[in-house]
Amino acid sequence: MDSTGRATRPTWKKLLANHAPLLLPAAHDALTARILERAGFKAYQIGGFALNGARHAYPDLDLTHFGEERHGFYDIIAASSLPVMIDADDGYGDVKNVTRTIRGYEALGASALFFEDQQAPKRCGHLVGKHLVPVEVMESKIRAALSARSDSDFFIIARTDAIEAYGVDEALYRGERYLKAGADGLFIEGPRSVEEIERIGQNFKGASLCVNIFEGGGRTPWVSPEELHRMGFSMILYPTTILFSVTYAIERAVMDLKAGKQLSSENSVNFKTYEDIVGLPQWEEIEKKFHHEE
Repeated sequence: MDSTGRATRPTWKKLLANHAPLLLPAAHDALTARILERAGFKAYQIGGFALNGARHAYPDLDLTHFGEERHGFYDIIAASSLPVMIDADDGYGDVKNVTRTIRGYEALGASALFFEDQQAPKRCGHLVGKHLVPVEVMESKIRAALSARSDSDFFIIARTDAIEAYGVDEALYRGERYLKAGADGLFIEGPRSVEEIERIGQNFKGASLCVNIFEGGGRTPWVSPEELHRMGFSMILYPTTILFSVTYAIERAVMDLKAGKQLSSENSVNFKTYEDIVGLPQWEEIEKKFHHEE
């Protein structure tokens, strides 16, 4: 417990030591973060792809930055006591911006963060047309990020998008450079086959590795969490799984409403369940305990 009596989140390193592989679905809003905690997940991520889509109906094309995204991150983090990994895109600029980003997201309560070596304007990791900054520029950003954090337990992951731009050999080379620069973990985005996933795992044995399972049309094939862990990956990100399912459910509900159909109990929660998820009993207890009738 901290000084306020709230449960403290375990550090990311402790999570990896005790619960690898970490399954990290993306929470695009506070309600999703709450449901993930109720379901028993140990941690989750907030991805830019999901947040931009749910909050703004934008594609992941560098349309939002630190000033906008931190408000969405704040609401989501406040809804759950779970540790969270944040997607910080390219750090939103040079080493000054990276420093501000690290300080800001650490202060919000994030436990881990990754940022990538794309050149602005950045694009979703599973889109073509990406351009990368020189290795040395990314190394400078990593060093700035490490210097900016106030707690060495704040876990900083370097991501490279080199596979799509230059091929897997360049991605492996950059990964080695980024780990030598001090990154706590490595995220090589967009492997295109099981063989490439295996090669990444073999090349970085002992490192804290992320892999992105972009379900619903991404470049990376689906592999079971157990198999990915065997290959050497300790963090498995699912940026689209919940978002795409929710989007389908919304479209289906809208069409049912348009057709004059009644809400199906099989495809929805009921009022009592929903109020339990959003914490109505706790808020009513506070009201009962402290409310003063005038």
